[in-house]
Amino acid sequence: MGEMLIGLYVFVLATVAGRELIGKVPPTLHTPLMSGANAISGIAIVGALVITASAESRAVEVLGVVAIAMATINVVGGFMVTDRMLEMFRKD
Repeated sequence: MGEMLIGLYVFVLATVAGRELIGKVPPTLHTPLMSGANAISGIAIVGALVITASAESRAVEVLGVVAIAMATINVVGGFMVTDRMLEMFRKD
């Protein structure tokens, strides 16, 4: 079985599992769940760093840098959303 087919299986299973998980979460918990999921994108940063460091072509390096930038934006955005959400619950 090729790596591409295994990757496709993982993608489809992750999509179905994610849809089922989000569908069962009450709407009031969507924002904290989304914030936590964005923070977990740190794993994507580590993966992109590893791939970029071992890149053998210029195209892979460029894609790796783009992946690092996008994952970093996602992590920072997740923390900003969490901070903004927590501000709503403060009683100052």
